[in-house]
Amino acid sequence: MIHFVLHDAKDTVAVVVVEGVTASMVLKGWIMDEDRMIEITAKQDIPIGHKVALKDMAVGDTVWKYGIDMGKVVAPIKAGEHAHVQNIKTKRW
Repeated sequence: MIHFVLHDAKDTVAVVVVEGVTASMVLKGWIMDEDRMIEITAKQDIPIGHKVALKDMAVGDTVWKYGIDMGKVVAPIKAGEHAHVQNIKTKRW
């Protein structure tokens, strides 16, 4: 079963595509551009359609999704954590 997808191997977040992701679950993800699978352990519950962090990120780091810069980290994020509005903001303002 695939739990999350990402387009580019350099992405630092991926989209959860199933319901019921809970802390401690081992998640399988598909890197679409390379047709390759990876695994990560969820550190928090993550709703379907939300992002899971694929690596540790510090305040000010760029967040990569779909191979593009989609914002900046505003609170530290650990790999496997829920990456959303509480820790990522746009760079537009």
